[in-house]
Amino acid sequence: MAYHLLIVEDDELVQSLLAAYMKGEGYKVSCAGSGKEMLATLNTEKIDLILLDLGLPDEDGLTLTRQIRARSSIPIIVITARRGREDRLAALELGADDYLTKPFDPEELVLRVHNILGRAKDGGGDGGGARLEANVIESGGWKIDGGARSVTSPGGQDITLTAAEFNLLAALAKAPNRVLSRDYLLDAVSRNDDAPSDRLIDVLISRVRKKIEDEPKKPKFIITVAGSGYKFSEPN
Repeated sequence: MAYHLLIVEDDELVQSLLAAYMKGEGYKVSCAGSGKEMLATLNTEKIDLILLDLGLPDEDGLTLTRQIRARSSIPIIVITARRGREDRLAALELGADDYLTKPFDPEELVLRVHNILGRAKDGGGDGGGARLEANVIESGGWKIDGGARSVTSPGGQDITLTAAEFNLLAALAKAPNRVLSRDYLLDAVSRNDDAPSDRLIDVLISRVRKKIEDEPKKPKFIITVAGSGYKFSEPN
């Protein structure tokens, strides 16, 4: 079954061009021209990924990102004409998985959509001390299922993560106790050459820690290695 995308864009020409292109790539597509229409669609349709313009007529896209993330872990790619670093970081901090500035190459957008929807199913990596079976990573008592895109804690609790958060945690858990650089982790979660890599990974790390650590400010699982990057700490 084809993935279902929701394009939230008030410019009718851009909306129709994006819809035609994504349909041509085999995706099912729904469209909304405002925040109100977007929320109505989310209440009635099963959506796999949202392409969200920040400049909507009735609601700012950043506010909508917060609203979406409060109710769902649906992947969000922000599409914006805003090139300011603060807007991009704000979108990521609120839970967006990626962003793309206008004008952009439609082929690049397709790659990013495919990257977010398909990366966790690819498996791969040398695994370190983690056990990988059928795209399932088991490390330090954590179970990360790439096919179902699910995470289960050592205590059996299901953890809800966004696509970018999931990809980050999976990359770390595949290489337990090994320090991974920010650049390496950036490649695991985003192909965006304009991404503020020094902050993007830090923002995602903070988001994941809040979801998996009992004390995010005193993490036991995702450890900062000053000047080098991060590692997933697996008990000996």
